[in-house]
Amino acid sequence: MRVLVTGAASGIGRATCLRLARDAKSQGGAAKIAAVDLGPSPGLDSLVADLTALGADALPLHADMAEPDAPARAVNDAVARFGGLDSLVSNAGINRPGALMEYALADWDRMFAVNTRATWLLAKAAYVALKASRGAIVAIASMSGSNAHANLGAYGPSKAAVIMLVKVLAQELGRDGIRVNSVSPGMVRTGMTQSVYADQRVAAERDALVPLGHVATPEDMADVVAFLLSQDARYVNGHDLVADGGVTGTLLGGLPGLSKITRS
Repeated sequence: MRVLVTGAASGIGRATCLRLARDAKSQGGAAKIAAVDLGPSPGLDSLVADLTALGADALPLHADMAEPDAPARAVNDAVARFGGLDSLVSNAGINRPGALMEYALADWDRMFAVNTRATWLLAKAAYVALKASRGAIVAIASMSGSNAHANLGAYGPSKAAVIMLVKVLAQELGRDGIRVNSVSPGMVRTGMTQSVYADQRVAAERDALVPLGHVATPEDMADVVAFLLSQDARYVNGHDLVADGGVTGTLLGGLPGLSKITRS
């Protein structure tokens, strides 16, 4: 398994790297993982140490996915080190909340650059290598890409664009044996949402909203990504896999007055 993961130093990216390394080790092999993040950090150093302990060949790379040349540079470095690429996980993402009528153009452009454009540029750069290996791409989208959420600025639109981008890529690259899918997480405890869950009351209320009874961990999402990259998902292409514990399906059940409706 030769894989490149963006946004790798924490959250879903970190959990995905570790899951893939453990899978390779359990199968008697060693994963080759290009872990891409903005720059040097204790989180990235810790990830590389953990991957090395699992027997993986870990390549830390520093790249800002908002920069037009950064995705290709990261892919090229990974291919040069590993001699090819089997999988690509476009996970790096940012969120800059705000009402659209007050939103800054610079924030809109950066959100789309990181959350949407980077996936396209990564796919373009990795195309030749993934065609050779008949590999797979997974992009991390969001339940906000399919369900409107006020005051999140460009986040929802950028994730909706990712979902459609993945579907188009799947149509175009499928003939070359490259599968392209997305994962739309629901609520997840990550570094981006850490301040939210620091409030125990809010954390409990969020847990209660989910039919499964709890907000997801990064590991829950990493398991889904690993499935989509694996041969078990060999016939899954152009699919947005919603992994939200059922929370986006609860709206109608919360309508006022349902208990007063009687059978006719």
